[in-house]
Amino acid sequence: MSARGFMAMRHIIRLLAFAAASAAAVSCGNARNGQSPVFLGLDSLQGAPGNAPTAFGNFLISDIQSDVTTGGGCTATNPCSTFFNDVGRAVMHIVPKDVTNPAVPTSNNEVTITRYRVSYRRADGHNIPGVDVPFAFDGAVTMTITASTTTVGFELVRVVAKQESPLVQLLTSNDVITTFADVTFYGTDRAGNAISVTGTIQIDFGSFRG
Repeated sequence: MSARGFMAMRHIIRLLAFAAASAAAVSCGNARNGQSPVFLGLDSLQGAPGNAPTAFGNFLISDIQSDVTTGGGCTATNPCSTFFNDVGRAVMHIVPKDVTNPAVPTSNNEVTITRYRVSYRRADGHNIPGVDVPFAFDGAVTMTITASTTTVGFELVRVVAKQESPLVQLLTSNDVITTFADVTFYGTDRAGNAISVTGTIQIDFGSFRG
């Protein structure tokens, strides 16, 4: 074989090796994301304002600043302006992928959630964090999801977000910013397979104190 032919052969071998490595990497990624025999079923995603943390609804009216009328010298005639974080709750359960198998999921199929991510977007496409919408953030929450419905509480809007642009400007205007909060929960089943699920809730930000 000529030197030129030898070089061409080496080039082909390298290309084949690169293609094989790439295919292996993609295969491993897909297998890890889809190897678990169960899905996470997200039954509901709700939010509640920080000044009424038990008043959950399927959408959230988020007041940038709230008036406190008790404690610390705060009264009805002399209220204290305070920033509250807003809270969320998700109801989840595990769902077998094989719907033809009547077997109930076992404890090996249980999924432990360890973290979540909240990101905000707007329907009009203006989605620059810190300019059009609050910054996305990651949070920690630990809960094991079983075949029975399980409720997971988490922080939906941070206090610091209400003190930053673009929300803090709403204190001196009548504007309302309507966003969609995409909340993704991440966990693993007991075999170590990665599982995630995403839900969306509408949040209207504004100064609603009157």
